[in-house]
Amino acid sequence: MPKEPTGPRVVILGAGFGGLTAAKALAGSARVTLVDRHNFQTFLPLLYQVSTAGLAADHVAHPIRGALRNTGVAFRMGSPISINHSNKTVELDSKEILEFDHLVVALGSATADFGVPGVRENSLGMKSVHEAITIRADVMRRFEDLCRIEDKTVLSISVVGGGPTGVEMAGAFAELVRGPLKNDEAQAAARVIVNIIEAGPRLLPSFAERLSERTKRDLEKLGVTVKLNTSVAEVQATLIKLKDGTSIPSDVTIWAAGVQGEPTAARLNLPLTKSRIDVEPTLQVKSYPYIWAIGDIAGIGSHGEDFLPMVAPVALQQGRFVAQQLLRMHQGLPLLPFKYRDKGSMATIGRHKAVVEVKNLKFAGVPAWYAWLFLHLFYLLGGRNKIGTMADWTWNYLTFDRGNRHIMDSV
Repeated sequence: MPKEPTGPRVVILGAGFGGLTAAKALAGSARVTLVDRHNFQTFLPLLYQVSTAGLAADHVAHPIRGALRNTGVAFRMGSPISINHSNKTVELDSKEILEFDHLVVALGSATADFGVPGVRENSLGMKSVHEAITIRADVMRRFEDLCRIEDKTVLSISVVGGGPTGVEMAGAFAELVRGPLKNDEAQAAARVIVNIIEAGPRLLPSFAERLSERTKRDLEKLGVTVKLNTSVAEVQATLIKLKDGTSIPSDVTIWAAGVQGEPTAARLNLPLTKSRIDVEPTLQVKSYPYIWAIGDIAGIGSHGEDFLPMVAPVALQQGRFVAQQLLRMHQGLPLLPFKYRDKGSMATIGRHKAVVEVKNLKFAGVPAWYAWLFLHLFYLLGGRNKIGTMADWTWNYLTFDRGNRHIMDSV
């Protein structure tokens, strides 16, 4: 049994990579309460595989209480609705009021539509298990419709955004079409088109240019239509209007063009810079030294540059760092500035196709693909999820099939 918690009272809002890491790091040294609107943590880097029938939905979700077992950290399911600064309390939508000495805001991010008309109404995002299941069901339902129709009707799937999420999604859809769907109904699969639309001049703009070119070639080999320098003006139900006046037919549009800070931060009346919480180099929220922000919601740069990327490594490092900062403050020690250690980036395009960039080391193909598989499996929470994911991946690899092609968004 864990020792009775002592030390400062810490409330952490959000059980993503940053929040859960901070809670575990503070366990035993503080009285910690972790708050999240779900009772599970979603492994967002693999969410696209649920959308494309590569993984079962429960393999990317891990119960928070299970992750906190024997740590002494308390958990509350709910969403924050207000902060009382004079009393140092936060109220949840469950009407529960939690007292704190320190508040850590780790609310994560939400899909950004950049003001493009029709995005919220006519496209699907990629920030939750529910959205992933909805995408999968929508694609599979339309494929079943296509199987009934013997004319030249086409199913067009468009992924907007050429970053890692968009690239991985487009590649996975292409492999779904070329493998399982072709085996299910070849004539229907031949009429499925996958597009990826990027406003900039190349895919994966944060990677080296040669890796971007390799990614483009790999996607095109899979049958993906790559559209660069293509800005979206409006998303309609079956059409994407472009800023050059042309349009692209799109029956299913997945919006992977960007993210913003979770809007809950604005409703809590915390200072914002753009859509993220304005923080000091110490990760303290400006004007509120007892409130801290980490992960996607924290507006902090690196070496004078723009904000840090909204990726898991940033949140993980900040989660551990903020725990150290709280304990330093409690011990009367000076606080330190956060310094992000960039350990590199990677993206997978499909079977034996991936790109990896770690400082000056850049490689692609089979070695990159295995590196991607190992790293994602390593960070996945829970032994059951690791075993289930390995089983799904092995089945998919050996049989060229995907057994999660279920339509489960309705009764």
